[in-house]
Formats: sequence, C-alpha cells, structure tokens
Amino acid sequence: MHTDTERCVRAVQSKDARFDGWFYTAVLTTGIYCRPSCPAVPPKPRHMVFHPSAAACQQAGFRACKRCRPDTSPGSPEWNVRADLVARAMRLIADGVVDREGVTGLAARLGYSTRQIERQLLAELGAGPLALARAQRARTARLLVETTDLPMADVAFASGFSSVRTFNDTVREVFALSPSELRTRAPKHAASGTPGVITLRLPFRAPLHPDNLFGHLAATAVPGVEEWRDGAYRRTLRLPYGHGIVALAPRPGHIACRLALSDPRDLTVAISRCRRLLDLDADPVAVDEQLRADPALAPLVDKAPGRRVPRTVDEAEFAVRAVLGQQVSTAAARTHAARLVTAHGTPVDDPEGGLTHLFPAPEELAALDPDALAMPRTRRTTLTTLVRRLADGDLRLGADSDWPETRAALLALPGFGPWTADVIAMRALGDPDAFLPTDLGVRRAARALGLPSTPSALTTRAAAWRPWRAYAVQYLWATDDHPINVLPA
Repeated sequence: MHTDTERCVRAVQSKDARFDGWFYTAVLTTGIYCRPSCPAVPPKPRHMVFHPSAAACQQAGFRACKRCRPDTSPGSPEWNVRADLVARAMRLIADGVVDREGVTGLAARLGYSTRQIERQLLAELGAGPLALARAQRARTARLLVETTDLPMADVAFASGFSSVRTFNDTVREVFALSPSELRTRAPKHAASGTPGVITLRLPFRAPLHPDNLFGHLAATAVPGVEEWRDGAYRRTLRLPYGHGIVALAPRPGHIACRLALSDPRDLTVAISRCRRLLDLDADPVAVDEQLRADPALAPLVDKAPGRRVPRTVDEAEFAVRAVLGQQVSTAAARTHAARLVTAHGTPVDDPEGGLTHLFPAPEELAALDPDALAMPRTRRTTLTTLVRRLADGDLRLGADSDWPETRAALLALPGFGPWTADVIAMRALGDPDAFLPTDLGVRRAARALGLPSTPSALTTRAAAWRPWRAYAVQYLWATDDHPINVLPA
C-alpha cells in the first residue's frame, strides 16, 4: 500500500487507525516516522514519504515518534493472508528465528538461498532480514525497559542484542532516548506488581468480537495446560529457551496480557505466538466487507462484526488434539488430551495454581504405547503415525509451513480426511481460506440459513467468500448455542 501515495495521504489526514501496521509515515522535516493514526497535526503531503515497515524507516535514518509510538502498532495483516516466501519469512522473523539461528537458519527453513530471501524482503519491505529482526529487538527492548525492573544489561541480552553497547546504540537511534530515559518516562503503572511477571497490552484492529474467540479456547481447554480464571484465558507455553505461563483477557481497545517466563529471552516469541493465537493482526474490516456481500451471511456479520479465528501457540500440539477430537465430543477430546498431558507432559510450577504441565512435544509422545489409548484402533494408528512423523521431522508444522503442501502431506497420513487436514490448516497453520464443508456444525448452520448443506454444493457457494472462508466458518458456527460461542462468565 505504501506505493499509493494519494491513499496513504488520505489515511494520515483522517488519522485512520485501520491502516496502522500497513505502512509508516516518515516526515522529512522532523526526521521521525509515525503510524497513520498519529494524533499530531498531519504534516504537509510534500513532507511525507511512506515506507512498508518500521525497519525501512530506521534504515532511512528516521526515528520513532514519541507520541504515537509506531512500535506498538498491530502487525501487517498481509503476513497472515499470504503463503508466499515473504509472508513465511516474516512469520519466522516474528517468531525469533533470525535471532536464534541467523539468516542462514531462516534460509534453511524456507528452502531458499540467503541472497534470494534478502532480495525479496528488500524489494517488498525496504529492509533485509537482519534489519527487520533489529527493529523487532528494539521493540522488545523498549517493552522490557518500560514494564520491568530488569537491569539494563539483562534487558539487552533478553531482547536479543549481542552486547550492551549495541543495545544502547540501537535504542538511542530508534527512539532518540537512552534506555534509562525510556524507563524514567514510562508510566508508573506500567510495571507489574508481581515479580517476574510482565504486563502489557496487545493491540488489534477494531472491531474485535471476543465471544467465540475466548469461548472456543475456554470450552476446549485441556486441564493442566489451559484454564479460564477470573475473566482470563490462561495456558502454559513451550518456548525456545524455557517455558512460560500467559493470561489473556479481552479489554476495550486491547487484550490484557500477563506473561511469566522462565527465561526473558523468550518474550518476543511469546508475544508473537499469543498474537497468532488470538488472530490479532487480522483486518476485520476487509473480512467483514467481503462476507457481508452475501445476503445469507450479512445478518450474522452485522450482529457481531469482527470475529477472529481461534488459533494455537503450538502447531504440533493442535495437530495431536485434532486427531484426539475426531468423531468425539468436545468433553471426550479434552479427556483424551488430559490423559496424555498427565502421562507425558513436562511439569511446571504455577504460582496461581491450576496449570500443571506443558503439553507433551512429539518427541515425548514418540514412545507412546497405543494400547494405553482408550480409542478405536484406527485412531490409535492415526495418532501414533502423526506423532512419529512429527518427531522424525518428516512432517513439519509451523509458521513457515506452505499451506497447500502441508495439507497434501496431512491427507497422505492414515486416518486423515479433509476435515482434520482443513481444521489444522485453519487453526494451526493460519490459512484464512481453510474451509470445513463436511463439519456438522457448518452444515447445520448452512441449512438453517437457506444455504446448500451438501459439502460439494456448499463449497461452490463459498467460493464467493474467498479468501476469508475460515472467518465464514466462525460466523456459521456462531449460530449454534454451543459453549464455544459464549464468553465465559
């Protein structure tokens, strides 16, 4: 969008928050860059240039606006819609791969040369992977500086910087303030009152309808791993350097997030995964506009606009749970998952009680005894085959997954039909166009709305909803009185 100067100018002059994260405005006369909704008086159009990323602004020598704080914008929805190289690279960078494995590790995961990845990111985002990762480290550093009492040296290394000097230089360059000055200027209520707990706000594009989002997570919560408590969804997190516990609660204009991490270096990854879990980088205006064009869906969209797709923080975990949930009730699926957690999960300490384990990784389930599973033999075979393929690395599920290729690989596994493959594509891989025409709830809703209810006819009708069919599923599911559609008390 940043190449459409006239459209960008209109968005800046109207202070349209819908475009935050889509592009950034760099002001030639002041040397700062802002989000489109910056509350300051808009500069004259001839003084504005537009960049596709904060990293590109920083590369061009601009510093972040102290008033609108562009580093707190929602992420671009482009990376959740697309499955090409750039989008997959951006999802991996957000997951901290460059900080942990370098550009060569990023290239290895994507199956391209480092030169090709550099070229494509520069062409589309105006910055290469190192610059994009550096901008992300700066955001993390600011968050830790302002919301914790960690010593600055600890903040530097927890943010991914290789030295305190690089940390200091980057913060000064990006924010025009030293780390100490950032901490001094931070609101006094920003820091958490609980030692070791980081409290922050996760922004999103309005509107957001939380009922089905949090209702789904709460209704399907696996005991010991997830729970709904005091108006918040809580769960354990398996992270690159350790583990964590997060509490997420819907609030007007943001999602309240409390994170307790065993290693602060996992902060960036934890935030990224929580945002993916709640689908916070979606563009609800674009989604709802497309779905509202269908007269059958329009009343559902108008009644509760801004529905999101409830996703996951761990793709392999969700795949296992999808198999456990084949042809059984939600309660039965939770029971099967809880047994796996008790037998094979890694214990964790939860100061608030209630959460006891990490969901077992595929490697921990590789030695699973099929006879110990209280389910039909065919489903045992499906589960053990999936776990073995995941543990061996023959099947990879992650932010870098190619959606069509991964779906084909899942369908090749014994016991995997279209429903299982598509629900994994929708909720684990993040494909916004994944569709479930054979799902009982979808077919029942379609019949009640006067839509075709046979899978083939419904798929034909749903072509008009592309590329947002996963969101259409949420609106169709919401016609039922199932607990997944109700925000818990």
